Amino acid sequence: MRIGVLTSGGDAPGMNAVIRAVVRRGVYAGAEMIGVARGFAGLMAAELTPLDVGSVADIVHRGGTLLLTARSPEFATPEGVARGARGAAGLDAIVLIGGDGTVRGAAALEAAGVATVTVPATIDDDVPRTDQTTGFDTAVNTVVEAADRIRDTATAHERTFVIEVMGSTRGFIAVHAALAVGAESIVVPELPMDLDDICARVQRGHARGKRHSLILVAEGAAKGPAVAEAVQARTGHETRATVLGHVQRGGPPTAYDRALAARLGAAAVTQALAGAHGVMVAARGREAAAVPYTEVLAAVKPFERDLYDLARALAI
Repeated sequence: MRIGVLTSGGDAPGMNAVIRAVVRRGVYAGAEMIGVARGFAGLMAAELTPLDVGSVADIVHRGGTLLLTARSPEFATPEGVARGARGAAGLDAIVLIGGDGTVRGAAALEAAGVATVTVPATIDDDVPRTDQTTGFDTAVNTVVEAADRIRDTATAHERTFVIEVMGSTRGFIAVHAALAVGAESIVVPELPMDLDDICARVQRGHARGKRHSLILVAEGAAKGPAVAEAVQARTGHETRATVLGHVQRGGPPTAYDRALAARLGAAAVTQALAGAHGVMVAARGREAAAVPYTEVLAAVKPFERDLYDLARALAI
């Protein structure tokens, strides 16, 4: 078999570990492995390169993606999908690594006659029907490390800090990081922002002698500097904002993300070798399950309200 592999959409720590697992599992089984550069844009341009065991050496610990990635509005058109299908000529299957947009693109290729299997990898963890996506654990740990450092200076200056994290449509990073660092308030796209409650929590902490407050804000819910300005105006407490931005995408993946990448990448190639396609390999506990694209695309990953409520309860 000739099996292609590409990364698409926003990069996530652990994508390289997935590529490594895909290529080496394929080579171990006797398949010819082909790398596709720059995601769907590279597929449309037929940017194909043979990959072997040495091609993916020394990348398991590296962030970013060896194959590069790009967003391709053109691929969202019927003409773009047709070009992508032509670029895949000669490949028996393609393993695609990315988020929900990658799943949609893979489904379009399937409809055009290209066999595909997808591995969920995005820091947002917003892909349905999988326990977790590769890259999420690393992004959360990056936020936690930054918040711990910010807490030190916040305490030294007796300030409130608003930390803006990634999450344009979902607040999973904000919730998990807030629970881990003990943030007083969390602002997420799934729920309306309650500025009165945020300020009341800051005031309550100050009244009992607390020297700092941390507020985590997902970028899609509000802008950190605007929230900081509003909190300072209402409470009178000096408030600063830090926007973490793309630092959350980079850096070495955690051990958890590396192991998850290995499991899901290898499982994707196993599916392709068996002739299965039109599926995403999902993390289900310690197992990898094949989930049809129709099921993935018809669902929305539920907001973890229990963790949100727990984080708020523990930050009284």
